[in-house]
Amino acid sequence: MNDQTPIKEIDLNKQSWTSPKDKSDRFIPRNVQSNLYQLFMSEENCQGNTYNNLLQSSILGKSPAINQKLFNYKTENKQNEMNKIINNGLNFSNTPTKVEPEKPPRKINKRPYKVLEAENLQDDFYLNLLDWSPFNALAVGLENSVLIWSGHTSKVSRLCTLEDPDMVCSVAWSQRNQHLSVGNTMGDVDVWDVVKQKVIRKWNGHQGRIGSLAWNNYLLATGSRDRNILVRDVRCPNESIQKYVGHKQEICGLKWSFDEQLLASGGNDNKLFIWSLKNQGELTHFSQHQAAVKAIGWSPHQHNIVASGGGTADRCIRFFNTQTIEQVECIDTGSQVCNLMFSKNSNELVSTHGYSLNQIIVWNYTNMSKVATLTGHTQRVLYLSGSPCGQNIVTGAGDESLRFWSVFPSSNSKNNHGITRAETIDLR
Repeated sequence: MNDQTPIKEIDLNKQSWTSPKDKSDRFIPRNVQSNLYQLFMSEENCQGNTYNNLLQSSILGKSPAINQKLFNYKTENKQNEMNKIINNGLNFSNTPTKVEPEKPPRKINKRPYKVLEAENLQDDFYLNLLDWSPFNALAVGLENSVLIWSGHTSKVSRLCTLEDPDMVCSVAWSQRNQHLSVGNTMGDVDVWDVVKQKVIRKWNGHQGRIGSLAWNNYLLATGSRDRNILVRDVRCPNESIQKYVGHKQEICGLKWSFDEQLLASGGNDNKLFIWSLKNQGELTHFSQHQAAVKAIGWSPHQHNIVASGGGTADRCIRFFNTQTIEQVECIDTGSQVCNLMFSKNSNELVSTHGYSLNQIIVWNYTNMSKVATLTGHTQRVLYLSGSPCGQNIVTGAGDESLRFWSVFPSSNSKNNHGITRAETIDLR
């Protein structure tokens, strides 16, 4: 790898990995054999006691002898007693119940399979400085530079360097081609053709830094500290085609729905807005969060479900139905929620966290149980992106490191861009 770049790979074989000893709080009582004869027929309780005799008679249907043990019955008597129980209204079927064997839990490696040093990766909750392209290239914004890491060759190249005092605030790949949008502190957006190494569009129009970007086919949505969202068509060099106004503070999260009709935006005003491309304006907004909303994820399996996560004062992942316009679920995670992303291959999602646990959590969406908790970052995990195949993720943190994890099940089918599994996840 080129030592001139601020991204360097760390040799995981030289890293020390420690894990706490497995502890169990499960209590299993030891088997104790009971003797009903000792219970009912002990000398102090039942000798010469008419009441005990009547009790045993009502239970067994006969008066037991003093020396008879209650468990000394014949097999046919046991069957008769069972038949009586069945006939007395329990209505068990005579057909044996087929018990399905439990599936073993899916194992997720708790260690990253690759770690890259990312010198000068900013520790800023409101920025989005990491994105993995459909063509297996990772874009990273480091201060005033944008670097590209190739998943095919593991080489790093510098795409551009902004003039001081300008800084990179957001990066996002187009899902159709190798075009990369870069937002900066001056309120400008550059769209790069990475193959040709040149800027094909340069837009201004915002009065503050652009911390969030989201592509939708040929459309690019930009969210700014000036509280506005502009939607532009990369095929047109002119001004924005739509402008969304509603947030009262900086916009820090943007995500288009999978049907490309709705745009979700989160802001420092603790609001989650849903905008309609067709109606050119607000569809609804949600105010349940108690802190800034950066983390947003649309379900690829239920297109009307959007998830959002709140900052330190909120700590919750909330699920909303954009069809019924209501909150359908709320999970308190215990720490700042920085990112959310649904799996394309399974009914799972991953969240990354900041204060105070700095964790990565994989959730089962059907019951919101934890599938795995990944640790390793020493500061809040502010950045997240997924591989083209949908199996791997990369996370970035204020500790100036990028960590690659295999978290989701693999898929044998080709993804939407015709890239096979073998071409996209062989990063080791």
